[in-house]
Amino acid sequence: MDRLEEYIRKNRKELDKYNPSPEVWKGIRSNMHKGRRELIRWLSAAAMIVVILAIASFFYVGKDKGKNNPELVESEIYYNNLVNDLYNEATPLLTGYPDIEKELLSDLSQLDSICNDIKKDLRDNVDNQEVIEALINNYRIKTHILEDMLDVLKQNENTSEKNKDNAL
Repeated sequence: MDRLEEYIRKNRKELDKYNPSPEVWKGIRSNMHKGRRELIRWLSAAAMIVVILAIASFFYVGKDKGKNNPELVESEIYYNNLVNDLYNEATPLLTGYPDIEKELLSDLSQLDSICNDIKKDLRDNVDNQEVIEALINNYRIKTHILEDMLDVLKQNENTSEKNKDNAL
């Protein structure tokens, strides 16, 4: 290389007279970064694959194991809808009895807490029939409380209406 450098130094002025065409410069630029671009493409593809696998494994591992039992899912939906319907029916009747409403909400809150504990046990023991039965029993207790409360409220409403009619 020493000869090449010497030649370039001696003939610098003559060599600077000629300018390469723009196509030559484009070719030089594309060849300079060609290997780098391919490396970036491969790394990008590998990163996307890693992200996709991580997300897929997260959803697979993090999936709620209790959802594998279709009967349990169906029971939960049924009882939740029943509890909501009964509570919505009782709400207008409870407006005159704030103490009873507070006590009812407290009882339902305790049952929800127990239900969450049972669901945690269910995640640990997916096939444990006793845990599933305890969960369903919890839902039944909720519905019985609401049904009994609704019956009492309706009876009170009927007796108060009869008293109003008799007063007239």
